[in-house]
This record gives sequence, C-alpha cells and structure tokens, in this order.
Amino acid sequence: MEWYEALGLLLGSILALMAIGMPVALAFLAANIVGAWVFMGGERGIGALLNNGLGSLTSFALVPIPLFLLMGEIFFHTGLGGRMFNAIDKLLGKLPGRLSYVTVLGGTGFSTLSGSSMGSTALLGSLMVPEMNRRGYKKHMSIGPILGTGGLAIIIPPSALAVLLATLARIDVGKLLIAGIIPGLILATFYLATIFIQTKIDPDAAPAYEVEPMTLGEKLSLFIRDVVPMVGVMVVIVAMMVGGIVTPSEAAAFGALGVLILAVIFRCLTWEAVKKSIVGALRVTLMAYLIVFGSATFSQLLAFSGASSGLIKWATGFDLEPIAMLLVMFGVLLLLGMFMEQISMMLLTVPIFFPLAQSLGFDPIWFGLIMLLALEISFTTPPFGLLLFVMKGVAPPDTTMRDIYMSAIPFILCSLGLVALLIMFPPLALWLPG
Repeated sequence: MEWYEALGLLLGSILALMAIGMPVALAFLAANIVGAWVFMGGERGIGALLNNGLGSLTSFALVPIPLFLLMGEIFFHTGLGGRMFNAIDKLLGKLPGRLSYVTVLGGTGFSTLSGSSMGSTALLGSLMVPEMNRRGYKKHMSIGPILGTGGLAIIIPPSALAVLLATLARIDVGKLLIAGIIPGLILATFYLATIFIQTKIDPDAAPAYEVEPMTLGEKLSLFIRDVVPMVGVMVVIVAMMVGGIVTPSEAAAFGALGVLILAVIFRCLTWEAVKKSIVGALRVTLMAYLIVFGSATFSQLLAFSGASSGLIKWATGFDLEPIAMLLVMFGVLLLLGMFMEQISMMLLTVPIFFPLAQSLGFDPIWFGLIMLLALEISFTTPPFGLLLFVMKGVAPPDTTMRDIYMSAIPFILCSLGLVALLIMFPPLALWLPG
C-alpha cells in the first residue's frame, strides 16, 4: 500500500467516526485498531500496539497535568478566584474600561490554571458580560477581552495544554512552559494596549461609574490580602522551574499544595469544594490520558505504515522555503480550529507536524510555542471558531454573531502580531529555556 493510501485510510477512518458522533478519543482508538489489523499483522499487531500505547501513559512528564488541573479546580471552587477578581476590580478604581482590564488580568489567571479555553470562556462570559452590560459597556469591550484571554492562558505557565503538547511531541515539558513567559508578557501588553486605545477612541464604549473611594492603606491591604497570595503561587512555581530548582512535575505538586494551603488560611476549604475539585480534575485528566494513548498509537501506525515518512518526503519535495511551509501548517491549524477542539487538533496534527518541522530545521520548543498560539487563534477565527459559538451561548440574547466576530478581531490581530514577532525574533521564545 502506498503511503498516501495508508494516510487516507487512517485519517479517513478517524474523520468518518467523528462525523457520526463518536467521541474523539474513541474514534482514534477504533481507527488505530483497524490500522494495526491492516499494517501490523492482525491480532498480534493489535496486542503489540495496545502494549506500546499503555507504556506511553507511564511517562513521568504526564504528572503535571492532573496536578495543574487540580490546582485550577481548587482555585475556582473554593472562591479564591472570585476574591482575586473582586480585589483587582476595586484596586483599578475609576480607570476607564477597568472591567475589561479585570477580565484580561483575572481571566488569564483562571484560564491558565483551568487549562480549558472553552470552560473559562463560558465562565467569564456568564460572569462578566452581564455585569459589563449593566454598566453600559459596549459589546466589543466586554466580549473581546474574554475571547482574548485564552491566547494568554495557553502560553503563560502553568499551562496544562502546554504540558500535554510537550508530552505528545516528546519535547522538554519544562522548556516549553518557560518559553511562554516572555511572549506571554508581550501578548498581555498588546491586549492592555488594545483596551487602552479602544477607550481613547471611544470613551463611551466603557463609561465611568462611581466606585467606593479607598485610601492608599486600604488598597495596599486589599492587594496584599487578596491578590499577592494567589498570584504569588503562580510566580513562585514558575521561578522555581526557571531556576532549575524543581521539575515541572514537582512544580505542579507545589502549586496544588500552595492553593490548598491558601484555601485553608482563608477558611474557604469545604468538603464540597474538595469533592467538586477532585471530580473536575479527574474528568479532564482521564480525557487527556485517553488522548495521549490514542496519539502514541497513531504515531506508531503512521511510522509503521510509511505514511509519516512519505508525507515528509512529499512536503519537503516542494520548492518552498521553510517559513512558507510553516505558514501552510499554521493555516491548516486555523482551518481545523473552526471544526475541532484543541486537544483533538493536537492528536491529529502533532504526529505529522513535529517530524516535518524537525526536517525543516525548526527548533522544537519554538515550533511548539507557535503551534500553541495557532491552536488558540483558530478557536476565535470567524466564521466558525468554536469559542465564538461558546460565547454566543452565554452572552445576552441581543448579542449577534457579527458583534462577537467584530469583538474578536482586534485580539486575533494581537496574537498574529506575536506570531510574526516570534518568527522574526526566535530568541523571544528560546532565551529563557536556554
């Protein structure tokens, strides 16, 4: 069988099963079993494939995923996240568009810990948009920052999605997490500048309203009590990884323990919160582990059937510059993001894109960061980006899809600007890991 026939059989089986409504992880597992039967010698091949797939789940690099998720769930269910949101809101005082700034700053903290852009968009959309509408904010000032926070959440550590991508691509987890710090800060600056410019161009887009005045001492007390401890946990675990003191797995354990201790100190740790946190983290962890299992077996089948080597030879046979090929891969991810969820996209593309990127001479950490940004941008790309429809589901009834599209565009441009910077200046991503 030719490589393109093997690739067509494997990808065609997956897409057909997904089209009839089968969950992504199960669709990959079923297609892998069919592929093993065809390419690896029937029943014996299936047994060997399953054994290899189970071996991939014993990787120590997977440990941060459940711990980062547990950290985020405790942060949310105990109310620590709500305290931070409220504190940032009060500290910004009468700053024009302050609720938009609160959404970016507080939402990024929650999204980073939760590891789910769809979940955080649904939460922030239902929590912040009605409040901003009540305050007279125009729709682009309330919806845009929420759609934009995902771009920050996916690259600023700790990011469960970055850990999963590094595990699937078999690259250094710690280096990929650390690589996102400087680009993440640049993207945050772009977002804040966008909100500032929007309020300058149209002051009525975020009308000022009276807030309870606070003395400098009260502000300082509020900042130390409700912001420093929450942000401090994230800063400490990132600093420990950058300094080489701990591995990503140990950093995730310290992070989960730190949030747990904070919940005890603030007397908001209840049995109900613990139960919800564990169930929420367990649900997403099981899905992630199924994804890893499916990806490991899919990668082996692509290699065994000759599909991956054939595809790389075919792709590199074109007279295209490496950057042009990078833009093609970027475009494929944008297209897939209109129809698929991020983890599904990683499962489908990582076994193909990373070997191709390596053959083109791209640094795997740098390419991983570019891919993470592509995954997030694709989620908000009109007309079919999935986050756009999540936002439509939680936004007020009078919100149209055109409102959501127009709100997303400035923040998409910010993310594309960051991608352009990373292409022109790779050290922005590679200096800290190096």
